[in-house]
Amino acid sequence: MRNTGLKIEKLTPNIGAEILNIDLSQPTEQMAQDIRAALLEHKVVFFRDQPLTKIQHINFARYFGELEVHPATPKDQSDPEILRIEHGAKSKGSENMWHSDVTWRDCPSLGSILRAVEIPPVGGDTLFANMIVAYDRLPDELKKKVEGLTAVHDIARVFAQRLGKKPEELHALYPPMEHPVIRTHPETKEPGLYVNAAFTSHIKDMEPEESATLLKQLYLAAWNPEVQCRFRWKVGSIAFWDNRASQHFAASDYFPEVRIMERVTIAGDKPYFKS
Repeated sequence: MRNTGLKIEKLTPNIGAEILNIDLSQPTEQMAQDIRAALLEHKVVFFRDQPLTKIQHINFARYFGELEVHPATPKDQSDPEILRIEHGAKSKGSENMWHSDVTWRDCPSLGSILRAVEIPPVGGDTLFANMIVAYDRLPDELKKKVEGLTAVHDIARVFAQRLGKKPEELHALYPPMEHPVIRTHPETKEPGLYVNAAFTSHIKDMEPEESATLLKQLYLAAWNPEVQCRFRWKVGSIAFWDNRASQHFAASDYFPEVRIMERVTIAGDKPYFKS
């Protein structure tokens, strides 16, 4: 990593770092460049004690690219860039599955910046996995087998039930998308696994049983604690993850306590693989 003025403490050897003594309410171009460099190295970076307003949250995210609007955001919301994720006694958390965000898009997001608004007394942690390291740890024989394969990603697997819509309705707006099983990171050029248990439906041109068996093998690579970190939230904490190189899992172990998060997402580019 290039030398920056940031004070950084790693969470684990393979993923995650906390950036200390920084005020995200007053970002600068230099600060954004330094944070981006840390993000590329650590795949997810964390900040504490950041009492940002919604506008400050959005403005900070804009330093990293164009923002996107999630289809689950209410259409009449005044700040559509913010996705509010709220759970409590009437809504049990449902993000407890390893996934990369919006891989059902043609151009999935670069990353997301998630802010803790209200946190349960205990529980509700988020886990992150480094998919570059997960790929690197695959046996050579398995790496050869998956190189050049294509997987299909489907929004309806998660959001048909969550949004109360039929798969056909969602597919009219967001048809299933094909992405390489191994993705080349557009900035670091590192290869990483790019399938996830939430949105990946199958591997193209493969028999269903073989596809399911192979995907399970690949999912297990992300579920290894040695490629993960776990972040315990406090009000005002922020996580910024590289969606191109990581997966995450929001532990839903706090029901019926309240957990409210707000997320702003940065638009990304079309995944590709280059051997």
